[in-house]
Amino acid sequence: MNTWSAVTMGCSAGGLTALQEVLAQVDARLTQPVIVCCHTGSSDVSLLCELLARHSRLPVEEASERAPVRGGVVHVAPSGYHLLIEPTLRFALSVDAKVAYSRPSIDVLFESVTDAYRGRIVAVLMTGANADGAEGLAYVRAHGGYAVVQDPTTAEAAAMPQAGLDIAGADACVPLNAIAGTLNQLCL
Repeated sequence: MNTWSAVTMGCSAGGLTALQEVLAQVDARLTQPVIVCCHTGSSDVSLLCELLARHSRLPVEEASERAPVRGGVVHVAPSGYHLLIEPTLRFALSVDAKVAYSRPSIDVLFESVTDAYRGRIVAVLMTGANADGAEGLAYVRAHGGYAVVQDPTTAEAAAMPQAGLDIAGADACVPLNAIAGTLNQLCL
């Protein structure tokens, strides 16, 4: 049996396409929750959820305040809020200041998921145009989590995965088309 209790993913510019490709290949038998932060610039992520659901083998839903984190579900961070996970494994939303110019922040999510699951997580950092997620990825690795970074040469925007590699390193640096296979191997 694997030791990973949750998967968390972060992306920005180019993220919709990247998430669609990954979620289309993630095994439908995955029992871990998949918690996603994607910078969209939109005030509503319902369209993002709908577009991801068309490709995902797992159900996709927007995370909401006090809702339980459910295994086998892709939970998407809502726009305008940091997404946190409480020790009771329920979602909490925060309007604290932006981190790395972003709310929701990938750094905040990665740290919160790491704490909630006591480091038993796989964190994935993909395409994006800023460094959000790099510090969070370092936190994940420092607390026993497993870091997967998209090979920057396969990213629509290389800044985010490159920052992740520069600041945190990675347990696996793989092209976009290998991320789902890596997750399936780690989590099943």
